[in-house]
Amino acid sequence: MTDLVSLNGTPTRRFVFGTMQFGGRADANASRAMYDACRAAGITHFDTAWIYTGGESETLLGRFAAPEREALIIASKVGYSGGSGGANIRAQFDQSRARLGMDSIDLLYLHLFDGDTDLRETIEALATLKQAGQIRYIGVSNFAAWQVMKAQAVAAEFDLAIDVIQPMYNLVKRQVEVELLPMSVDQKISVAPYSPLGGGLLTGKYTSGGAGRLSEDDRYAARYGPEWMHDTARNLATVAAELNTDPATLAVAWVARHSARPMPIISGRATEQLPPSLAALDFEMDDALYARLSALSPTPPPPTDRIEEQL
Repeated sequence: MTDLVSLNGTPTRRFVFGTMQFGGRADANASRAMYDACRAAGITHFDTAWIYTGGESETLLGRFAAPEREALIIASKVGYSGGSGGANIRAQFDQSRARLGMDSIDLLYLHLFDGDTDLRETIEALATLKQAGQIRYIGVSNFAAWQVMKAQAVAAEFDLAIDVIQPMYNLVKRQVEVELLPMSVDQKISVAPYSPLGGGLLTGKYTSGGAGRLSEDDRYAARYGPEWMHDTARNLATVAAELNTDPATLAVAWVARHSARPMPIISGRATEQLPPSLAALDFEMDDALYARLSALSPTPPPPTDRIEEQL
């Protein structure tokens, strides 16, 4: 797979930092402190999106990144609203560049699959941006495997390829293991999964009455509502206590440990939330621990019903 952690020829760590909270739950000072903590840990890949916090995420990230732009990998996303038509992609991309204060962006994602727009129009718009030197790599976020492969086939017509996918992946959300991760290996596509902590569920804070996305956002409450997911979180916390580490460290390290070599996107509202996730950078997870943690949640069924061939 493309080693995006060395995009600019600069040594870096394999994790990505997601700036969705910049300018929202994290004010400018908190955002700056998290950025600095990630840089101190060696992270150079930062992810944002046109839609995040009304543009404040891109604005703050651009301000922080400006003095060391050449040492960083900057990713943004377009098309969450307004569709993936060429005009909308261009308009949002230009606004993203203006907010970031950057002539070019290393990696541009389509934020969602748009089934109402001709995919050739979408890919042609991305091809134009790449040919102009305004983006270097193309990504897709929240795509199913068939949608990635459809985009891959159309991209080939423009002498392009999908370089990165950004799916949800954590110990209680494992659908990507069925087709997306095997597809990424086969197609040499890098994987930068988001939500390795399951909206905070896998930190263990909710078992002790803590507050966060699951208690404040109906979408996250529904996404992580099944009781078995909370059982998994409790059991993960038990293993973490046994190993004298933090559940969040295990959760992030488990995502990174998959053979497809995902680059987990970590995030937070404040710097005090980051140390457990950053500790996963140096956490050595052997095969036995990986298998033990994997057994805490259901392994998704194979992509076909010929289960006997999977045994």
